[in-house]
Amino acid sequence: MGDILVVDDEPKLGKLVAEMLELDGHHVQRVAGGKQALTAMANFAMDVVVTDLRMPEVDGLQVLAAAVQQADAPDVIVMTAHGSTENAVEAMKRGAADYLTKPFSMAELRVRVKRLCEHRLMRRRSSALVERLTPHLVAESAPMRATLDAAMRVAPTATTVLLMGDSGTGKSQIARRIHYASAVSTGPLVEVHCAALPEALLESELFGHEKGAFTGAQLRRLGHLAAAEGGTLFLDEIGDISSATQVKLLRFLQDRVYVPLGSTTERTANVRVIAATNRDLKGAVAAGTFREDLYYRLNVFSIVVPPLRERPEDVLPLAVRFLASRGVPEERLSAGARARLEQHTWPGNVRELENVLERGLILAGDSPIAPEHLTLGVAPRTRNVVAELLVPGFDLDGLERELLQAAMERAGGNKSAAARLLGITRRRLYSRLDSLAAQQEGDSEG
Repeated sequence: MGDILVVDDEPKLGKLVAEMLELDGHHVQRVAGGKQALTAMANFAMDVVVTDLRMPEVDGLQVLAAAVQQADAPDVIVMTAHGSTENAVEAMKRGAADYLTKPFSMAELRVRVKRLCEHRLMRRRSSALVERLTPHLVAESAPMRATLDAAMRVAPTATTVLLMGDSGTGKSQIARRIHYASAVSTGPLVEVHCAALPEALLESELFGHEKGAFTGAQLRRLGHLAAAEGGTLFLDEIGDISSATQVKLLRFLQDRVYVPLGSTTERTANVRVIAATNRDLKGAVAAGTFREDLYYRLNVFSIVVPPLRERPEDVLPLAVRFLASRGVPEERLSAGARARLEQHTWPGNVRELENVLERGLILAGDSPIAPEHLTLGVAPRTRNVVAELLVPGFDLDGLERELLQAAMERAGGNKSAAARLLGITRRRLYSRLDSLAAQQEGDSEG
C-alpha cells in the first residue's frame, strides 16, 4: 500500500498505531520522537506521516514543517489531545492533510491513511500519464512556470478554461496537458480548429446534423460534441466563430444541451470545454462581434500563455529540445548561433523558433549551426521604428555610431560581448568602429 512513518513519544500508542497500519499491508516505520522523525524523513521517502502534536524537543508542527518542504512531500496526519482543536486548525493551515483527536478509533485512522495512500497513487498515475501523453513543456522562466501551475490547478476540476495568447505560444499543448491531468483523462480529447472551418460547416461539425438538413447532407452525422462525450472538447481560435454558432455554444455551456442541424430533439453531452484564442475577446465584445454572455461563460478560469519574448530563459532550452527531437546533439548549435537566438524578439513565438532551426539545420548540413545559418526576420516593432526614422535629413552614420556606442556601454567595453549584442562578428565590429573613427577624424580635420 504505502510507506508510513508513525511518530509518537508514547510507546504503547505508537506501537498500536504501527501494528494496525501493518495489518492493512503498509510498510510502517515507527520512531519515538520528532528528532528521529526528521532523520527518518531525510533518509527515506514517505507517503504518509502520522505524528503526535505535542512532543519534547521537536514537536509535531516542526515535523510537519520538514515534511511539507520535501520534494515529494508526504501527507501528514496530526494526532492531538482532546480539547486542543486550535492546535489542529493551526496544523491544517500549515499543510497537514488531516487530524485526529485523542482518543480516536483505530478503524478511523486506518480508513484515513488508506484514503491518503490511494489519492497519492492516483496523483502519481495521473502525472505519469501526463508526461507520457503530452510533449515536454519547457518552463525555465517564471511566466511559463506560473502558466503551468495554473493549468495543473484547474486540471482536476470540470471548470471551463479559456487560454489566451499569441499564435505559436503553445496553447494547444497546454490544453492537452490540462485534459490528461483531469478526471476525464481516459475519455476522448477532441480538438477543433474553428478558424480552419468555413462558417457554414463549423456549426454542423460541432453539433452534428440529420440526414437532409442541408444540401449534400446524405447521412446523419454526429458532431464533435457527441464525439467528446466523457472527455474534453478543445475549441481553438474560438474568437472566429459566427454569431449563430456563438448562440448554440452559449446554450450548451449554460444548460449542457444542444440541437443538431435539421433536428428538433435536444441532446445532452457530458463534456469539459477548453477554448483558446489569440484575439482580444474583450475588444470583440466591445465591438459587438462576440457575445458578452458567451465571453463570461468561457472566461470562468483564464490562463494567459506568455509570448516567447517574455520568457527569454526558455529560448535555448526550447532550441535544444527541438534539435534533440531531430536527433541532433546540442553541441551542433554554435556559441554565435546561441547568442543570436537569445537576442531575437521572436514575434512568431515557438513556431518561429522551430522554423528558424529547421532551416538552419538544412543550411548548415553536417557543420555546426552558425549565426549565418539562422534566418531571422525583423520584428514588427523594429520595422515601425525604422519607418519613422526614414525622413529627410536622416543621418545613417550618426545612428550607427550611437548604436555601436550603446552596445559597447551595455557590454562594459567588451568588444566580443558588444558584437554578440549586435548579432555581428567581432571582426565586423572592429571594422565598423575603425571606419567610423576614421570618418569622424576626417570630419574634424575638415
